Formats: sequence, C-alpha cells, structure tokens
Amino acid sequence: MPSVTSKEIQQLRQKTRELCAKFPDEYWRETDLNRRYPQEFVDILTKEGLLAALIPTEYGGLGLGLTEASVIMEEINRSGGHSAACHAQMYTMGALLRHGNDAQKNAYLPAIATGDLRLQAFSITEDAAGSDTTSIQTAAVEHGDEYLITGHKSWTSRIDESDLAFVLARTSEKAPEDRTHGLTLFLVDLRQVRAEQPETLKVVKVRTMFNYATNQVFYQGMRVPKTAVIGKVGQGFRYVLDGWNAERILLASEAIGDGYWFTSRAVEYANSRRVFGRQIGTNQGVQFPITDAYMKIRAADLMRYEAARLFDAGEPCGAEANMAKHLASEASWAAGNACLDTHGGYGFVDEYDVERKFRETRMFQVAPVNNNMIKAFVATKVLGLPRSY
Repeated sequence: MPSVTSKEIQQLRQKTRELCAKFPDEYWRETDLNRRYPQEFVDILTKEGLLAALIPTEYGGLGLGLTEASVIMEEINRSGGHSAACHAQMYTMGALLRHGNDAQKNAYLPAIATGDLRLQAFSITEDAAGSDTTSIQTAAVEHGDEYLITGHKSWTSRIDESDLAFVLARTSEKAPEDRTHGLTLFLVDLRQVRAEQPETLKVVKVRTMFNYATNQVFYQGMRVPKTAVIGKVGQGFRYVLDGWNAERILLASEAIGDGYWFTSRAVEYANSRRVFGRQIGTNQGVQFPITDAYMKIRAADLMRYEAARLFDAGEPCGAEANMAKHLASEASWAAGNACLDTHGGYGFVDEYDVERKFRETRMFQVAPVNNNMIKAFVATKVLGLPRSY
C-alpha cells in the first residue's frame, strides 16, 4: 500500500480536486435547493474511473485500496461537494468482491467499472429493527428456482439511480445460539424487476434536511433468482459487516473533508472581514474555536488512515473503523460550528454555503451508525466492559 504522502496518492488527490473544481458552490447549492440528484457530477467521476477505484484491474477498475478511495471521498467534500451521491458504490464493492462468485463478478464488475451498470443502493435498515440489524423482518421465501422477497425497508438510498441493489432478507428464523444466522444477502437486478414485475417494487421518496436521495421501499413478493444470492444462504450478515467497516472509514474521510472545508472557509472569512477597524481573525475568541476544530480534524485524519491501512492489509479493523468515524464526525461538527460562528449572520445565508454544509455534516454523528453505538462497541470489544445492549 502506498504511503499517504506518496506520489501516487498526491496525484489521485490532485486529479479528484481538478474534477471537483468543475462543480462550484453554485452547482451544489442548486442541487440542494431542488433536492436533485447530482447526476452530472456522478457521471464525470464514473467516466474518469474514480468510482471504480476498488474494482480490480482485471475487471476494468483502478485496483486501488480503501486508503485511496477514502482520499477521493475526502476531496469531494473538501471541495464543497457532497459524496453521499456516490459513496455507496465504493463500500458495496466489498460484498461482491469478497463473497461473490466468479459468475457474478464477471457479469457485473466490468459494467459497473464503465458506468453501464450503477450500484448505489444498499437495502438493509428497517423501521422496527433500527440498529439491531439481526432483527429485520423482510423475508425471502424459497420458491422453485427463485426467492420471493416481501417486506419494508427504510433509508434505502439511490435505488431510483441504481441498476443493481443489495438487499438483506431473512431466509430462516434467528437461531438462539447465533442471532446473526438466517440472513441472506441478494444482489438484485433492478432492471429485470422494473421491466417484468414492477408491481412487486414500491419506492416512496423521503425528503430530508439536506440533499440525500433516500427512500422507503416496499418489496411485495419480488422474484429474484437463486443466482442472486451472495455467498452462502443464511450468512449474509457476516458479508454485510465487511461493507460496514469500509463504509465507516469512507464516511470518516467525508467528515474530514467537511472539516477541512469549514476551517478553510472560516479562516478565509476571518482574514477578510473587518469590524471595529481590524480583521475579526485578530480576536482569540474567533481564532481559538477554528484552531481547536482544526487540531481535532488532524487527529481524526490519522485514525482514518490507520483504519484504512488495516483494512487494506486484511487485518481486523472494526475498532479503528468505528473510532475513525466517531472522531471525524465530532471534529467536523466542531468545525462546522466554528465556521458558522465566524460568519455570524452570514453563515445562515445560502450563498455562503456554510448552512448547506452544516446540515450535511450533521448526519455523520448518527449515520451510518450512531456515535453512542460506537462508544458501546469500543467499551465492550476493546475495553472489555459488560455488554449494555
């Protein structure tokens, strides 16, 4: 794995930065206002191969590691953009790459790499289960050479912008000795569903406080072939865990990108704004919150790289991935508050973009996992304290 200061990493960072420069603040302001999917942005990232970063070269991808992928996500947010439009294609790769069979990889990976197929939807969460994924109720019932999937999912993002979707469903009852047993992961071809059985898939858009193409989804006896099963039947929860570690690391990098954006904008404004005959950045009351937030971001950045290093080396990284996400989300929020305070009333005006990024970065404290759940994880898995849930 190249070092984070290597020439290769710096070239990738510069390439991403140059592509993002084609989409200025006004672009992201418009998509946010209209809750419009930034298709043009996703298209150019796809064309340039960045969304195929984790796909091996033999399938047409860049064959890079999660460290490099995290740099791409960081730079998108650091430029003022919003990685939520495309980050899922990065972290969903793990389930297919690590647990898919050769037929599935050959059928899908080359087309995903070129952009002919879009994989942005991960359908797992349910209202009643929440963070307790092992308690989901969406069921997949065996029927000849197919499974019939019936149930309701919440927070299934970008399904309308996807050709493929991962769907986690229960194929057998939860075993008392292993509560993770009985969940199966399916890679569903949405093109076939929409063309041949549209009545089995109902999508209800959910408007959120920032531009996030998310939905409630109702599966109503949706037929999927047995060839759609990823890995072994009943073992899907374990495959999802691989994606979760990658997801936490990538979203940590997005929060870090936000944090750098906030501190940069705060410094710029503090140096240019003059009140009482001097720059407001002269005041320690302005300087110190920005500086404090910046130091927190730098610290979170180090944990992000450590988690990514372990992931790329195939070593256990659950604790580091979770801690990176927690530290980065807290740091970005501190930076957001410092930036908003620095701008004062102008921070609430949309043309400064602070209020947009402020809304966007708040998500990282609760998704993809609540920070309190991370504390519980570290308390029990790292420190050896009694399980609290």
